[in-house]
Amino acid sequence: MASLAQLKVAMYVPVVLVGVIFAAFLAAIMWILQLSYIWAFVLAGLFILVQYLIGPAIVRASTRLRYLKHGENPWLESTVNELAQKSGIPSPKLAVVHNPTPNAFVFGRTRQDATLAVHEGLLQTLNEQEVKGVIGHELGHIKHRDFLIMTVLSSLPLIAYLIFRGTYQAAWISGRTARKKEGGGLAAAMFVIAILSYIIYIVSLLFAMRLSRLREHYADAYSAYVTSSPRSLESALTKITYGLSLAPDPANEGARTLYIGDPHMAKLEIQSIISRKEEYDLDKDGVLDEREIELAMEKEAKSRWLTINRWFQTHPATFQRILLLREIENEMATGKYSSERVYAHV
Repeated sequence: MASLAQLKVAMYVPVVLVGVIFAAFLAAIMWILQLSYIWAFVLAGLFILVQYLIGPAIVRASTRLRYLKHGENPWLESTVNELAQKSGIPSPKLAVVHNPTPNAFVFGRTRQDATLAVHEGLLQTLNEQEVKGVIGHELGHIKHRDFLIMTVLSSLPLIAYLIFRGTYQAAWISGRTARKKEGGGLAAAMFVIAILSYIIYIVSLLFAMRLSRLREHYADAYSAYVTSSPRSLESALTKITYGLSLAPDPANEGARTLYIGDPHMAKLEIQSIISRKEEYDLDKDGVLDEREIELAMEKEAKSRWLTINRWFQTHPATFQRILLLREIENEMATGKYSSERVYAHV
């Protein structure tokens, strides 16, 4: 059983742990280079601050979203306002992305300036109840302040990777120079820092990916609560996964963690199902309908592939998410579900 307090612990503990590891990492670099420790923390802090400040502008530019004018989509506007009021958060600004894939995301610095963006493909592919389920999920991210936590946590692997690339290049150049001159101490130091940086990059990335997957489960559970219809999000996730699997590779690869559905994960899931289409096509009509895809996802969720690869995924497997929603749906049917049990099945 989980609670909102446990969510906060689950979100902040990894940040603190990675922060401590990263601080020790930067201190080690400064010791190797015999430089003052303070500069490492100042530069890292500035990097995170800059990413926090310019992040929303980068998302707006890379997705080419368009903000909706008041009254342009009355149903969407009223639905978001209704669910935001029930959630006790300010209504986010609404935007549409000219993209045929079914997807949605939120971003911003605070709850007050958050933006909820939906793809045109989401509005065209899903029915109103399914779109409402997606909106509930995205409002869950705003309520949980996921974008703030993930901005900080995702900055650390990026810093480590940039240090790795820079020191590796420096080690290679210094190594070539050292062959012509005496000594190779600088090259050796750069090589040690490069190895250390790559290890920290992998460790911090695993922490970030785990938290990213966990926050999706919490947002799914919140959608079930705020809409009182887990089934709406269940069918929405199935359609989103299938729709994303048919789309070309997204150009905006760096924004994968923002979306309700990860195109890369969707392709892997559906490709595995399609390769065994005859087995999953229960009515033998040559087409996998929504129910057949859900059953196929259930079987695929138990595969060895999922166990091996899930550590490096930004999102849980679709059926894992559907299974959580079904547990909530079953509890709702008993009449025992309440606001105190929103995250009980996470």
